[in-house]
Amino acid sequence: MTRTGTARTLAGASLIALLSISLAACAPKVALEAPKEPITINLNIKLDADVRVRLEEKAKTDIARNPEIF
Repeated sequence: MTRTGTARTLAGASLIALLSISLAACAPKVALEAPKEPITINLNIKLDADVRVRLEEKAKTDIARNPEIF
């Protein structure tokens, strides 16, 4: 082989190695981790109960006014 052929082979091998390293460095990583603190769900039960009581009272008055509904 001549010097230019050896230089081209070396340059090609270097380019392939550089591309391989750069592609490996850009590989995406997906990791699933559990949260450190527990998940909390705050429910406002008082509001729910208050709305339900209001609806029940409204239903009782509507039925008392017009018992033929049912």
